[in-house]
Amino acid sequence: MDLDRAVRRILSLTLALIVVGAAVYFIIGGWRTAFGFLLGGLTSYLNFQWIKRTVYALGETAGRKPPRARVAVFHGLRYLLLGLGVYVIVKFSEISLSAALVGLFAPAAAVILEILIELIYAGT
Repeated sequence: MDLDRAVRRILSLTLALIVVGAAVYFIIGGWRTAFGFLLGGLTSYLNFQWIKRTVYALGETAGRKPPRARVAVFHGLRYLLLGLGVYVIVKFSEISLSAALVGLFAPAAAVILEILIELIYAGT
């Protein structure tokens, strides 16, 4: 299994799930639920990108000096910033909180799809 190819496919699947999910929410519940799902999905996509960069950076620095403390502080603060941004948008607007929470699971669904793809192609 090529890890880089799998990660690229997970990112593509995540974006596809976000678009499809937002379209379904728009049809079912209107623009507020669609935007909530889109907000949650894009937030989780951004977080997945940050995690990917962090893991790759840690892999590159293996055996060399450890990263600086400010890098660790930034990585910790990103969750606070993401949470604060989502809280402000959801609290002070009429966006659907439940749809936003469902959107946060788009990368998890993409990982499950990637596992299924790998299992299917492993058998051939």
